[in-house]
Amino acid sequence: MHKKSIKLMVIGAALLLLLPLTAACTPAEAPATAPAPAPAPAPAPVTEAVIKVKPVIKFADNQFQSLWINNALAQYIIEEGYGYPTVSIPTTTPIAQVALASGDMDVWMEMWQQNFQEHYDEMIAKKQIENLGDTYEGGPQMFVVPKYTADEFGLKTVDDMKAVWKNFEDPEDPNKGIFINCPIGWQCERINEIKMEAYGLTEMYTVVQPGSGGALDATLDGAQKKKQHVFGYYWSPTALMGQYEWVVLEEPAYSQAVWDKVAAAQVDDSLRPIDEACAYEVLPVDVGVNINLRQNAPDVVAVLEKMTIGVQPINVTAAWVVQNEVQDYKKAAIYYLQNYEDKWKTWVTSDAYDKIKAAMAAE
Repeated sequence: MHKKSIKLMVIGAALLLLLPLTAACTPAEAPATAPAPAPAPAPAPVTEAVIKVKPVIKFADNQFQSLWINNALAQYIIEEGYGYPTVSIPTTTPIAQVALASGDMDVWMEMWQQNFQEHYDEMIAKKQIENLGDTYEGGPQMFVVPKYTADEFGLKTVDDMKAVWKNFEDPEDPNKGIFINCPIGWQCERINEIKMEAYGLTEMYTVVQPGSGGALDATLDGAQKKKQHVFGYYWSPTALMGQYEWVVLEEPAYSQAVWDKVAAAQVDDSLRPIDEACAYEVLPVDVGVNINLRQNAPDVVAVLEKMTIGVQPINVTAAWVVQNEVQDYKKAAIYYLQNYEDKWKTWVTSDAYDKIKAAMAAE
């Protein structure tokens, strides 16, 4: 073979050996030593708003006017100022007692201590409920007749009622008069029966229990409007005590020893009738809460601890409700807030105050 040809073959073979190393990349592509890839950026921290669902605050509703006002007022403040949902649950005293202790209800705006002091003391000692202090400064309970009735017959004391029973005639039993008692399920229902027995009045009067606080109000209100004679139990603060003139019948003065007899007869029928009774003790009416509310809604408890609403403001608000035929007690709450700002402003934080004022302006 020609030397020139052999030389060309050797050069061609060398080029073939180099081809796999050079054909895969060109100078326009990656350099022989590529830089290390840049590290991936760290993911941005994920920030999620943790939304804490506030518990529903459950109020006991024993179906009478002052409590409707107090519940509506507390609920408006708690909902608008602090963002908690609330509900008012119709109930009776015995059921409310159990429900508050168990936590099925959270707030009882009117604990009438004198009616069942031992129960309260026991539940507080067991750390099932907590007494947060006054709703208002005193809640008198009494036996009443209209002033025109007292004037006509010269009535001053419960003992005077024995001689005039025919003027309060029971249509179902003409041999007796009628005494209008507490509504069914209220603790005072049983107390008043025991007191009427002790005063010797059950021989002359049928003790009638209305089905609700509204029915009691309607009975007394209707009698006053028609100038009829009526004899019954009532209490303050209420619209009826402000609308009409009543005479509170004098009873023997409150005595702890005598009241202990009344209390004992409430739980043991064999002690009835007792030989004496006395007037109700006038005690502050307090706010009671389930013991867990302080942990579950501490800001709500802080409001309720300061919430002394007052007897006269409730009387005035209740009278406004009746005069204006108000059915929605949220309006009663707003009326109170508009007229007693100097009181409620001290119960709430500045932030809650601004929110409540804004809510009122939007109504």
